[in-house]
Amino acid sequence: MGRVTERRRVIRIRDGAVSTRPDTLVAEEPLEIRVGGKPLAITMRTPGDDFALAAGFLVSEGVLASADELANIVYCAGATEAGTAAPDEAGSGGGSNSYNVVDVRLADGVPVPDISLERHVYTTSSCGLCGKASLDAVRTTARWALDTSPDSPVRIDPETLSALPDRLRAAQRVFERTGGLHAAALFTADGELLDIREDVGRHNAVDKIVGRALQQGRLPLSSGVLMVSGRASFELAQKAVMAGIPVLAAVSAPSSLAVDLAVETGLTLVGFLRGTSMNVYAGEHRIALDAAAPAS
Repeated sequence: MGRVTERRRVIRIRDGAVSTRPDTLVAEEPLEIRVGGKPLAITMRTPGDDFALAAGFLVSEGVLASADELANIVYCAGATEAGTAAPDEAGSGGGSNSYNVVDVRLADGVPVPDISLERHVYTTSSCGLCGKASLDAVRTTARWALDTSPDSPVRIDPETLSALPDRLRAAQRVFERTGGLHAAALFTADGELLDIREDVGRHNAVDKIVGRALQQGRLPLSSGVLMVSGRASFELAQKAVMAGIPVLAAVSAPSSLAVDLAVETGLTLVGFLRGTSMNVYAGEHRIALDAAAPAS
């Protein structure tokens, strides 16, 4: 869409020397997600993959679980602009349109989520729900149960995990130009990169990955390993569980509620994944601990 980055003038000070120069910044704009023409949520995101973002968000909300439950997604005219949006992400032929509003149309028979000013969206950290209510919400709406047996078909060794942050970083094209984007990547248990998305919000990057998988008919992602930049919040753990992803790894710390959710659902949760060091907080049955060198 051509709006991933923007240029701004900055004053640069280096070792006492002052100069002016243009700087490349990551774009951040609001995206309003509507369902059946009614507003459901607004998220701040980096423009691009907006349809996948909306679809992935609805997966995490328990509204969608397969491609046949989704009729289509279209751009809507901006709130103060007239015109009809083209039904493609390229933005061609849309006339006057902000491309910051999408409308998701569900297939016949798919229940429409409760849309009101009073609704509590448990996917946000500010939803006001207590920890137990948040855990209950995921447990009751998840379409797939993670395999918690000791002989889980997904098994990853520490050496492969150790390589994921560098592979994630190497694939971040926009981060190279801006230094201001988070990323989420989907890998196989052997470390093969399947997909990567960047966004100002880690949760949006995950939604874009999950949404693309839904659109391609690949849910649940029951053999995938999700790697995220930054920390592992409850929201990210919840999105992994809702998409059927068995392993979530992060370069920084998890939250206590993320660990609680991982323990309850059987999600493998790895934090502080830096170099050859990592902490396994839950789901250690999927980690090939026998492949790790013993501590001296």
